[in-house]
Amino acid sequence: MDSLRLAEEISKEAVKKGVTCDILLEVNVAGEESKFGLAPSETEKLAQQIAVLPGVRIRGLMTIAPFVENPEENRVYFRKLRELSVDIAGKNIDNVYMDILSMGMTGDFEVAVQEGATFVRVGTAIFGQRSYPV
Repeated sequence: MDSLRLAEEISKEAVKKGVTCDILLEVNVAGEESKFGLAPSETEKLAQQIAVLPGVRIRGLMTIAPFVENPEENRVYFRKLRELSVDIAGKNIDNVYMDILSMGMTGDFEVAVQEGATFVRVGTAIFGQRSYPV
Protein backbone atom coordinates (compact mmCIF):
# COMPACT_ATOMS: atom_id res chain seq x y z
CA MET A 1 0.00 0.00 0.00
CA ASP A 2 1.45 3.33 -0.93
CA SER A 3 -1.45 5.79 -1.00
CA LEU A 4 -4.20 7.11 1.22
CA ARG A 5 -6.68 6.75 -1.64
CA LEU A 6 -6.05 3.02 -1.92
CA ALA A 7 -6.23 2.60 1.86
CA GLU A 8 -9.58 4.41 1.90
CA GLU A 9 -10.95 2.05 -0.77
CA ILE A 10 -9.76 -1.01 1.12
CA SER A 11 -11.23 0.43 4.32
CA LYS A 12 -14.59 0.99 2.65
CA GLU A 13 -14.74 -2.57 1.31
CA ALA A 14 -13.51 -4.10 4.57
CA VAL A 15 -16.21 -2.28 6.52
CA LYS A 16 -18.87 -3.51 4.07
CA LYS A 17 -17.71 -7.08 4.63
CA GLY A 18 -17.16 -6.71 8.38
CA VAL A 19 -13.48 -7.65 8.23
CA THR A 20 -10.14 -6.08 9.08
CA CYS A 21 -7.45 -6.16 6.39
CA ASP A 22 -3.83 -6.34 7.45
CA ILE A 23 -1.69 -4.15 5.20
CA LEU A 24 1.96 -3.31 4.65
CA LEU A 25 3.19 0.10 3.58
CA GLU A 26 5.38 -0.12 0.48
CA VAL A 27 8.53 1.98 0.79
CA ASN A 28 10.78 2.74 -2.18
CA VAL A 29 13.92 2.89 -0.05
CA ALA A 30 16.27 2.97 -3.05
CA GLY A 31 14.32 5.77 -4.76
CA GLU A 32 14.06 3.85 -8.03
CA GLU A 33 11.82 5.58 -10.55
CA SER A 34 10.74 2.23 -12.00
CA LYS A 35 9.22 1.10 -8.69
CA PHE A 36 6.21 2.08 -6.65
CA GLY A 37 6.28 3.02 -3.00
CA LEU A 38 6.59 5.88 -0.60
CA ALA A 39 9.72 7.84 0.05
CA PRO A 40 10.99 6.94 3.51
CA SER A 41 10.31 10.52 4.63
CA GLU A 42 6.60 10.17 3.73
CA THR A 43 6.00 6.85 5.46
CA GLU A 44 5.21 7.91 9.01
CA LYS A 45 2.74 10.56 7.87
CA LEU A 46 0.84 8.06 5.71
CA ALA A 47 0.86 5.54 8.56
CA GLN A 48 -0.80 8.11 10.81
CA GLN A 49 -3.43 8.91 8.15
CA ILE A 50 -4.26 5.25 7.49
CA ALA A 51 -4.22 4.26 11.17
CA VAL A 52 -7.55 6.01 11.82
CA LEU A 53 -9.39 4.22 9.01
CA PRO A 54 -11.77 1.45 10.05
CA GLY A 55 -11.24 -2.03 8.66
CA VAL A 56 -7.48 -1.76 8.07
CA ARG A 57 -4.52 -2.49 10.31
CA ILE A 58 -0.95 -1.58 9.41
CA ARG A 59 1.24 -4.58 10.20
CA GLY A 60 4.56 -3.34 8.86
CA LEU A 61 6.65 -2.26 5.90
CA MET A 62 7.79 -3.80 2.64
CA THR A 63 10.24 -2.92 -0.09
CA ILE A 64 11.63 -4.33 -3.30
CA ALA A 65 15.33 -3.61 -3.49
CA PRO A 66 17.17 -3.04 -6.76
CA PHE A 67 18.19 -6.03 -8.89
CA VAL A 68 21.91 -6.44 -8.27
CA GLU A 69 24.53 -9.10 -8.90
CA ASN A 70 26.01 -8.82 -5.40
CA PRO A 71 23.33 -9.14 -2.68
CA GLU A 72 25.51 -7.15 -0.26
CA GLU A 73 24.73 -4.05 -2.33
CA ASN A 74 21.15 -4.19 -1.02
CA ARG A 75 22.11 -4.42 2.64
CA VAL A 76 21.96 -0.63 2.97
CA TYR A 77 18.33 -0.59 1.74
CA PHE A 78 17.26 -3.44 4.01
CA ARG A 79 18.90 -1.76 6.97
CA LYS A 80 17.19 1.56 6.19
CA LEU A 81 13.79 -0.14 6.04
CA ARG A 82 14.41 -1.88 9.37
CA GLU A 83 15.47 1.41 10.96
CA LEU A 84 12.35 3.12 9.59
CA SER A 85 10.23 0.32 11.03
CA VAL A 86 11.86 0.73 14.44
CA ASP A 87 11.35 4.51 14.31
CA ILE A 88 7.65 4.18 13.48
CA ALA A 89 7.15 1.48 16.12
CA GLY A 90 8.67 3.85 18.67
CA LYS A 91 5.93 6.40 17.98
CA ASN A 92 3.30 4.00 19.45
CA ILE A 93 0.66 4.96 16.86
CA ASP A 94 -2.66 3.26 17.56
CA ASN A 95 -3.48 0.57 14.96
CA VAL A 96 0.10 0.49 13.64
CA TYR A 97 2.10 -2.66 14.40
CA MET A 98 5.59 -2.95 13.01
CA ASP A 99 5.81 -6.73 13.39
CA ILE A 100 6.21 -7.54 9.69
CA LEU A 101 9.19 -6.53 7.58
CA SER A 102 8.85 -7.84 4.04
CA MET A 103 12.05 -7.49 2.05
CA GLY A 104 14.38 -9.69 0.08
CA MET A 105 13.89 -11.91 -2.92
CA THR A 106 15.51 -15.07 -4.23
CA GLY A 107 18.81 -13.34 -5.03
CA ASP A 108 19.24 -11.42 -1.78
CA PHE A 109 16.98 -12.94 0.86
CA GLU A 110 19.86 -14.07 3.08
CA VAL A 111 21.08 -10.49 3.48
CA ALA A 112 17.48 -9.35 4.05
CA VAL A 113 17.00 -11.91 6.83
CA GLN A 114 20.26 -10.80 8.42
CA GLU A 115 18.85 -7.26 8.43
CA GLY A 116 15.54 -8.28 10.02
CA ALA A 117 13.19 -9.52 7.29
CA THR A 118 10.25 -11.56 8.58
CA PHE A 119 8.82 -12.20 5.08
CA VAL A 120 10.87 -12.91 1.94
CA ARG A 121 9.75 -13.54 -1.64
CA VAL A 122 11.50 -16.54 -3.18
CA GLY A 123 9.26 -17.44 -6.11
CA THR A 124 12.14 -17.65 -8.58
CA ALA A 125 13.91 -20.20 -6.37
CA ILE A 126 10.74 -22.29 -6.25
CA PHE A 127 9.26 -21.83 -9.72
CA GLY A 128 12.25 -20.77 -11.83
CA GLN A 129 12.82 -17.69 -13.94
CA ARG A 130 9.79 -15.96 -15.43
CA SER A 131 9.31 -16.13 -19.13
CA TYR A 132 8.10 -12.86 -20.62
CA PRO A 133 6.46 -13.10 -24.05
CA VAL A 134 7.98 -10.82 -26.66
